Amino acid sequence: MLRSSLAAVVAAMTVTLAPAVAEASVPLTWGACPADVTLPGLECATLDVPLDYRKPDGTQIEVAVSRLKSTNPAHRRGVLLTNPGGPGGPGLDLPAALKLIGLPQGVLDAYDVIGFDPRGVGHSTPVTCDLAPAQLRSNVPPYATNPADVAARAEYVKGIAHQCGTSRSAWLLPYVTTANTARDMDRIRAALGEPKLSYYGVSYGSYLGAVYTTLFPQRSDRIVLDSNTSTGGLDLTGSRLLAQGFDDRFPDFAAYAASHPENGLGTSPAQVTAKYFDLARRLDAVPNSQGIDGKLFRQLTFGMLYYDATLPYLATAWHALDTGQPIAPPPGDTIPGIENLLSSQLYVICGDSNWPESVWTYQKNVALNRFHHPLFGPAAANIWPCAYWPTDPLEPPVRISDRGPSNVLLAQNLRDPATPLTGALRLRQALGNRARLVTADQGGHGTYLFGTNSCANDTVTAFLTTGLRPPQDKACAAEPSRPAPAAQAHLRLAAGLGVGLFRS
Repeated sequence: MLRSSLAAVVAAMTVTLAPAVAEASVPLTWGACPADVTLPGLECATLDVPLDYRKPDGTQIEVAVSRLKSTNPAHRRGVLLTNPGGPGGPGLDLPAALKLIGLPQGVLDAYDVIGFDPRGVGHSTPVTCDLAPAQLRSNVPPYATNPADVAARAEYVKGIAHQCGTSRSAWLLPYVTTANTARDMDRIRAALGEPKLSYYGVSYGSYLGAVYTTLFPQRSDRIVLDSNTSTGGLDLTGSRLLAQGFDDRFPDFAAYAASHPENGLGTSPAQVTAKYFDLARRLDAVPNSQGIDGKLFRQLTFGMLYYDATLPYLATAWHALDTGQPIAPPPGDTIPGIENLLSSQLYVICGDSNWPESVWTYQKNVALNRFHHPLFGPAAANIWPCAYWPTDPLEPPVRISDRGPSNVLLAQNLRDPATPLTGALRLRQALGNRARLVTADQGGHGTYLFGTNSCANDTVTAFLTTGLRPPQDKACAAEPSRPAPAAQAHLRLAAGLGVGLFRS
C-alpha cells in the first residue's frame, strides 16, 4: 500500500570501561564481499571482537569489514575508516559509494578507504526486534496533535520495546552501543596493522567519531565529522533537535515552491508555509484516498528536505494532496535490510543513555515544542521505545573531551534538517581546541560531497590529504547554484542517516 510506503519515509562524562584495546590482533584475511555488496572495487573480511569489553576473552561476535585499496602506494598515508550514520546504517559498500559520488582522487590515493557494518548491523552479528511489515517505518515518532496522541504512541512503542527484549538477539541488547562500536573500530585499526586511523563519519557517524577520538585520542590521525549531532548523539536532546532542523531547512523548500507557481502552493515563502499548515489540518481531519493523514504528510515533508534533489518531488506531492489526486511513492523508497536497520538503530539509541519513563514528560515536551516549533516539534518530542527499554545502559555515555591532539575537522551545513547547526556548535565547544568547524551556507543533510559548496568540499579534502586545517573556524559563503549530485547516488547512504527513504 502507498500509505505504508510513505509511512516508511524518514525511518533521523565518565567512561567506566577501560578504553584500551590490545594491539595484538589477527590480521584480516581479505576475500570477496557478500553478494549484496554490489559496488565494484571492494574486498571484505571478518573480524572477531569481544561482545563485552570488560571480558575481552569472553564471547566474541563478528564485525564485517571492507576495503577500497589505494592504487598509489607511493602516496598512501594510511587508512580512512568511514561510517554512514544511522545508527544502523550498513557500511560495507560506503567506500565505493563515496568514490561514486566524487571522493577526490587525492584522498583515494592517500588512504585505503575502510568500511564496516557496525556491531548488530548487516553482516556483523545482526540484531532484530522481529518487526512486522506494518512496523517497518521510521523510528522518528509521528507528529502528536494532543496529549492523547502521546499516550497512544506510548502504548505502541511499549510493544516495540517488548519485541526487542524478547527477540532471538535480545542477548546482545546491552552491548550494541556507540562506545563498544568505537572500541570495535580500534580493533579494526589493530587488525589492519596501523598505528593510527583517520576517519570520516556523517550524521550519527559524527558522534561515533567523536566518541572514538575521545576514547583513543592518540590513535586518531585525521578525523572528519560531517553533519554533526550534539554531544549526546541521538539521545533525548538529539531527537528534540529535529524540530530546529526542520525550522532551519523548511525555508529552502518554501523558496523553491514559491519559485515554481505551477504547483499552486503559493507565490511567496509565506504562502507556502501557510499551505503546509493548511494541508496538515485538512489531512488530520480527513486523510486522502490513499490513507495519508496529517502525521504522515509531515513525516513525508521532513524526509524530502534531506536533499535539494528531492525538493521537486515534494512540491508535486503537495500539489497532488492539495488537489485530491493520488501521489506517487517517493524516490528510492525501497531499502534492503530495513528491519535490521530500524532494530539496530533502537539497540544503539536506547542502549547509549537512559530515557525518561514518564509519559507525562513527553506530553510536556510535545506541548513546549508545539509552541516553539509548530512545524515539526511535536514529532521530535514524542515518545520513543527507549522509554520502555528492557535493559539499562552498562556505562554512562562517553563525555566528549577536548583532551588530545588538534586533529578534528567538523563540516556542517547551516540548514540541515536532521543534525542542525545548534548541535554542531555544542559538539565544537566540547571538542575545544582539538577541532575546527567549517560551515557551508547551504541546506540539506551532508556537507562533504553531498553538497555543492566548493569552499567546504575543498577544505575537507585539503585536511584529509595534507593535514592542514583552517587556523580558526571557517564560514563558506553561499555559491551559485549548480546541479547537485544525483539523488539516486545518495539514496544508498540515506538509509544510514537514520531518517531515510523506506518501503514497508
